[in-house]
Amino acid sequence: MSIDLAVMLTSKTLWAALLVAAPVLLAALLVGLLVSVFQVVTQIQEMSLSFVPKLLSVVAVLVIAGSWMLRQIVSFAAWVFNAIPSYL
Repeated sequence: MSIDLAVMLTSKTLWAALLVAAPVLLAALLVGLLVSVFQVVTQIQEMSLSFVPKLLSVVAVLVIAGSWMLRQIVSFAAWVFNAIPSYL
């Protein structure tokens, strides 16, 4: 395996991981930011107030985008498995 091939595989792997993780991370980030602003404005400092909405938003994103995320992972895995003979 050449260095160019290893770099290409690493790049494609990281890109696939970024694509799959981005919706969940962005939802948690946005909800966390909104809850933090709400806590600052109302001066309510309850820990569960920041945790529960983030958890619910992540679950909602997984329900909504879960099939797309699974398709991305499966297509990447199929690409890697189909390309194995060319790596040898």
